[in-house]
Amino acid sequence: MAPATVAVPVLPTGPLLEGVLLKRYKRFLADVALDDGRTVTAHCPNTGPMTGVLRPGGRVRLRHDPSPSRKLAWTWEQAEVPAHGGGLVWVGVNTALPNRLVRATVEAGVLEPWLGPIGTIRAEVPYGEGRRSRIDLLLTPAEGAADPRPIYLEVKNTTWSDGDLALFPDTVTERGQKHLVELTALVPGARAVLVPCLSRGDVTRFAPGDSADPRYGELFRTAVAAGVEVLPCRYSFSDGSVAYLGLADQAW
Repeated sequence: MAPATVAVPVLPTGPLLEGVLLKRYKRFLADVALDDGRTVTAHCPNTGPMTGVLRPGGRVRLRHDPSPSRKLAWTWEQAEVPAHGGGLVWVGVNTALPNRLVRATVEAGVLEPWLGPIGTIRAEVPYGEGRRSRIDLLLTPAEGAADPRPIYLEVKNTTWSDGDLALFPDTVTERGQKHLVELTALVPGARAVLVPCLSRGDVTRFAPGDSADPRYGELFRTAVAAGVEVLPCRYSFSDGSVAYLGLADQAW
């Protein structure tokens, strides 16, 4: 399938402030020099290695959201990195965003050709062995849908790339491996759908990150062979919204 060329805005980001990343440390913290001259410490909502997008000296975007319940008023949302084909591209680094983003995409109806019409959406529903896991989104098809089976949808934030190829994961993920096993076990009684959320607009293909986690790659291909569906959704990020760009091509 050819990647879509028309961006469909699906989620507003609200106002973001720009600056330069000074350093990331203790996994959860990042010091940023804002363009207005202030230096602030922001929460880094991405505990992974952030391969290819962690660039001290590079430009970043932060959200300011002060609250008595938060230790830090700032959250690191986006990073600017070299793009495939030249220039720069903004990448979404907040791992709490993809579930909202994919849900908004489903609600916008742009995934209906693959998912069918959706009646209801529930988040964080227990499932799996002993119901000890939680699926990101559980979709119930609309009445009269061609396939009435429930749709269990697992979202994976994806920022690592090699040229135009997006890759997940960028490190060993036992949790991700477990999710693949649990998704595979759902088929054929339900539809199991893996949605790599490609959080950068310069990628057009997707594959599992075999070099980072060979076991994940093996389980991924086993899951696909068993009937697990993969919908790699491409997104572009701006300072005001996130837009859906279509599905990436399969490269596995």
